[in-house]
Amino acid sequence: MSAETDALFSIEDFIRWGASRFSAAGLYFGHGTDNPGDEAAWLVAHALHLPPTRLADYRTCRVTDRERGAIAELLARRITERRPAAYLTGQTWFAGLPFLVDEQVMVPRSPLAELIVNGFVPWLAPAHIGRVLDLCTGSGCIGIATAVHLPVAAVDLADISPAALRVAERNRALHAAEHALEERVRIIQSDLFAGLDEQSYDLIVSNPPYVSAAEIDAFPAEYRHEPRLAFAAGVSGLDLVLRILRDAPDFLDEAGVLICEVGNSAAALIQRFPDVPFTWLEFEHGGDGVFLLHQPELVEWHPLFAAAVAALD
Repeated sequence: MSAETDALFSIEDFIRWGASRFSAAGLYFGHGTDNPGDEAAWLVAHALHLPPTRLADYRTCRVTDRERGAIAELLARRITERRPAAYLTGQTWFAGLPFLVDEQVMVPRSPLAELIVNGFVPWLAPAHIGRVLDLCTGSGCIGIATAVHLPVAAVDLADISPAALRVAERNRALHAAEHALEERVRIIQSDLFAGLDEQSYDLIVSNPPYVSAAEIDAFPAEYRHEPRLAFAAGVSGLDLVLRILRDAPDFLDEAGVLICEVGNSAAALIQRFPDVPFTWLEFEHGGDGVFLLHQPELVEWHPLFAAAVAALD
């Protein structure tokens, strides 16, 4: 590989070369980028200690011999290990904010980021969102970003995994000083709602496990580095979503809203409950499989959701 890279001189050269190698290797993209060029640019920027957002300012600059080695090593690891770029760098971006990640949490990539940046408008009035629950928080990215973009909201981050919550704690600390998160963001170990106290929320937002067993079996290599616990949701992919639907109304204010991502399991959810008035959200920057239900709707359809959960047991 050194013979190849000896002929590369600029940052642009390495991005082009990395993109070509990634394409030839048949890598899978979907953890922050969707193409080999952007993935190569991300890793080149990291190897050079440059912010990805500023890389365009330096693309024609030449690299040193030491930098050439660092770039080549990182790009080679992406190919040989089939590890998502975020795990190689230890950091990714979500809702305009940096987040620390490791293999104890899935890589943030939810379309919910767009809702967060927009303050959940038009579905909620930002000034009226006082308490938020981020259920199945993982790295904490959804809840922490919500707390940053809604600076008066108190946010609870809940997850069953102690390892994931340690990552969430690191991310809270990363943003704590600038955004006063220590006072507004709580971290709670909980199996869905089981470990929560009697709290009423204006908003419950969740990106729970929602992947069917068959989909997991067909995962590309990159996805297999992420914790299975973050994906697995039974044969249909709905086991946890059904429990959230059943229990959420007990933790929502009467004017509260549940927003939940179910991804490719949306079709199975609609087929299971064809009469439930799910509001399926649309996103300007891509993404789907996110529904919204108001607390009165959850109450109205509670018997149906409870029966569905009972059928799982």
